Amino acid sequence: MTTFFIADIHLCAQEPAITAGFLRFLREDAPQADALYILGDLFEAWIGDDDPQPLHAEIAAALNALHQQGVPCFFIHGNRDFLVGRRFARDSLMQILPDTKVLELYGRRVLILHGDTLCTDDTGYQNFRKKVRNPLIQKIFLALPLKWRLAIAARMRADSKASNSGKSLEIMDVNPQAVINAMQENGVEWMIHGHTHRPAMHDVPLKGKTGHRAVLGAWHTEGSMITVSADGVELVTFPF
Repeated sequence: MTTFFIADIHLCAQEPAITAGFLRFLREDAPQADALYILGDLFEAWIGDDDPQPLHAEIAAALNALHQQGVPCFFIHGNRDFLVGRRFARDSLMQILPDTKVLELYGRRVLILHGDTLCTDDTGYQNFRKKVRNPLIQKIFLALPLKWRLAIAARMRADSKASNSGKSLEIMDVNPQAVINAMQENGVEWMIHGHTHRPAMHDVPLKGKTGHRAVLGAWHTEGSMITVSADGVELVTFPF
């Protein structure tokens, strides 16, 4: 009995090798899991469920097939695909979770999240996140013609890339105190997240005990997942 966690696949039509690797993972590896949790940034960008890209339908069909094999799939929005909505969830049979969720897994309480909310030193990003997660702003954006949304998304990605090039690695990583606060507020000793693209297992000093933070890697040149079972928590990499 094992549960799989992945994040930061960043699927897009321009990266067919990543898409092929992810589809292979869904066909060959994921069926062995009790459940699959995708902790954000499944897609490089998402401008609405009405975007007719063939890639989106292909991924929905593959996730749907996994569900039909008895493996439920759960999704937490990332900073790239926070507009994934009910239509895609329905087509893929994927359940969308809130931004943070505590799971009871094999005797462990595990806090899962995308991870961007932990990067509190990056105040510019946090201010931007607050704006784009506003339901009214999202409603207005989704009402725009598709070609306008495509142009806006492209401009936002370019601006983000330019902004991040001038930031230190420390600013774009999680804030240690934010990690401690989140774990203590949720009464957990385990946390799993993505976003930073820095796969590792970290000890976290909590009150009177040591917690653990497992960080997923991005799917740039190989796959990355975290497995949780009764035997332990493991960070795994594998070729596409």
